[in-house]
Amino acid sequence: MTGMVALYIFMLAAFTGYEVISRVPVILHTPLMSGSNFVHGIVLVGAMVALGGAHTPLEKAIGFAGVLLAAGNAVGGYVVTERMLEMFKSSGRAAQEQRRAHGQDVRAGSAATDGQERARRGREERH
Repeated sequence: MTGMVALYIFMLAAFTGYEVISRVPVILHTPLMSGSNFVHGIVLVGAMVALGGAHTPLEKAIGFAGVLLAAGNAVGGYVVTERMLEMFKSSGRAAQEQRRAHGQDVRAGSAATDGQERARRGREERH
């Protein structure tokens, strides 16, 4: 493959990727992050295969850098996904108020639950 063909493929892929990602609704970003983590895992496996087939010190150094970068990318993707999913979790008090609004049975110890909620908020504010 000549350099011009490779450059053309790269430019086409970059343009297509930008157009596809820019049209994704905000609500789908978390599922797409999880899917991209899968792709990062495949990239990591590919980097390990390339490192395994390296013969010269330069090839080994490039392969090692590829493995490090791919591993960091995969781990970082999972950390970001976990933080994004935390935003969608409801607090205990909000869930209790929602059940109360829908007429569902709520625990009798709501005063203890409210105290626990205040204590949790105090710990979060200190950190």
